[in-house]
Amino acid sequence: MEVTINYNGQAVAVEVTLEVYEFLDRADHKAENLSHEQRRHWDGREFDEYIVATEGVGVYGETPEEYLCRMETLGELMAVLDTCTEAQRRRFLLYALEGLSYAEIGTICGCSKYSVRDSIIAVRKIFKDFFENRPHE
Repeated sequence: MEVTINYNGQAVAVEVTLEVYEFLDRADHKAENLSHEQRRHWDGREFDEYIVATEGVGVYGETPEEYLCRMETLGELMAVLDTCTEAQRRRFLLYALEGLSYAEIGTICGCSKYSVRDSIIAVRKIFKDFFENRPHE
């Protein structure tokens, strides 16, 4: 099949296979649908998030450098947590990662919400001391 494409401002006729033609045709339809959708969102409401969610355009991909930094930071955080008692670590992770309240954690751990609060404050102090005394790179 012959397809006309714009290359550096000039129309060029190119011979392509049926599969390539169908792909280009679908891409044209998607581009047209997105431009219609953009006009519907003239006030800018959530347009970027809508495109990402529905078309998968611009999906975040972590670079190797970002991955390495994230893993180093995770290692440092886990090293700090290793200095805590098992109860402090468990209570802190339930609070920080699961978003549970002091009372909910107290019910799970079989202790009062005040001892949960004290544990979390102690872990925060350990983290604060670690990051304040850490040499800056």
